[in-house]
Amino acid sequence: MATVTAQMVKELRDRTGAGMMDSKKALQEADGDIDKAIAVLRERGMAKAAKKEGREASEGVITAYLADDRRSGVILEVNCETDFVARTDKFKAFAQQLAAHVALAHPGTVDEMLTQPYSGESGKTVDDFIKETIATLGENIRLKRFQPVALENGGTLASYIHPGDKLGVMVAVETVGNSDSLQTFARDVAMHIAAAEPKAITRDDVDKTLVDAERAIYQKQAENEGKPAQVIEKIVSGKIDKFLSESVLLEQPYVKDNDKTVGDFVRETASTVGSDIAIKNFARFRLGE
Repeated sequence: MATVTAQMVKELRDRTGAGMMDSKKALQEADGDIDKAIAVLRERGMAKAAKKEGREASEGVITAYLADDRRSGVILEVNCETDFVARTDKFKAFAQQLAAHVALAHPGTVDEMLTQPYSGESGKTVDDFIKETIATLGENIRLKRFQPVALENGGTLASYIHPGDKLGVMVAVETVGNSDSLQTFARDVAMHIAAAEPKAITRDDVDKTLVDAERAIYQKQAENEGKPAQVIEKIVSGKIDKFLSESVLLEQPYVKDNDKTVGDFVRETASTVGSDIAIKNFARFRLGE
């Protein structure tokens, strides 16, 4: 087998735009013949795909995958170049396949996921699968982010993808059993989260850095208004309380009935199903955030 040098890899990359490792493997398979290596890359769609990888991918979809038992799931964002491609069934199915892979292979990061053997087909990595799809669809594709959601105890998960696939939510509800009414409740909560954009479930869950930043803004506003020092603390405290009540899921007015909070809705449903209910966690993805 001919020796594959760094210069040969560079030449092949310059001529095809393929990645370094793909170029090296192609040269090894072609016994060092540049033209044969180009043919290898073209057959695999990698030369075509790599040329598109530098193009901006700002469109795409949010998708969700739920396990059959509804105790674990994944929400994922994958980007492409145009809304036209994002709306195709092929691209949506591709996004679902990536989400299913996350659920099966449990990668910790996007970079780790790209190097994993693709669960949907042996002999290729997730990165290979993405490059093949780039070649097929003719646009750059980027796996941006994903977040698994799971329950340790009883209950159910629900997902909500807003029409257009640009906004999605997954929520985990812990309780005893998994009735139809509980699943309806969980989906209603997911829809509320999509609309109301809570930052956390309870006040204790809100990021302290975020609260401190808001406090500093309110402090400065009161000082600029020339408020007396002894009054500023009360003003800031009142604004922080309002900020938290608007930001915390359980304290937000429920979008389907503003006369009650989400916390009220939780308690009402718990009474109906006959067991305590706790919203354990949620993930909310908007395209491009």
